[in-house]
Amino acid sequence: MPTSLYDLSVPTFLQTVRAIGGFLGRAADHFAETGVDADAFVHTRLFDDMAPFHFQIEAAWHHAVWGVEALKTGAFTPPALVGPVPFAELQAMMVRAETALEAFRRGEVDGWAGKDLDLQIGPRRLAFTSETFILSFSLPNFHFHAVTAYDILRSHGVPIGKRDYEGQLRTRTA
Repeated sequence: MPTSLYDLSVPTFLQTVRAIGGFLGRAADHFAETGVDADAFVHTRLFDDMAPFHFQIEAAWHHAVWGVEALKTGAFTPPALVGPVPFAELQAMMVRAETALEAFRRGEVDGWAGKDLDLQIGPRRLAFTSETFILSFSLPNFHFHAVTAYDILRSHGVPIGKRDYEGQLRTRTA
């Protein structure tokens, strides 16, 4: 059976959105136990020239939810970035992302297959189909920001590992 546009997008985003929610919860517990100010942590970066932790979480949210929304509308138009927010708000973003992704139905998403989707980034216009947008733009950006957030947490002693990032694998039933 061929893989559908729905399978490429919604469950794939959901797996990692749920994992992000899980490792944010582990981070909140760790911060509480070690006396780290979680709201100050949102400004933490891996390197000076990289975006801070809060940006990584917000960008992951945008690429997941508005990546799928773009399949419907033909345009990637996430809301403006809100900037530094309390750590609890980053956790709430992942809850909202999960809820929004769960609302997409297989039939509707699969019905958007093959559509043209053009993206304007500054002076560059990128012409995609629904499938190439998800596979070559939205998913890579989503995972980049998710893993960067994970790496920031790990580099600051939050006790998470690869399985926390993987989340619930979608294995077949035996």
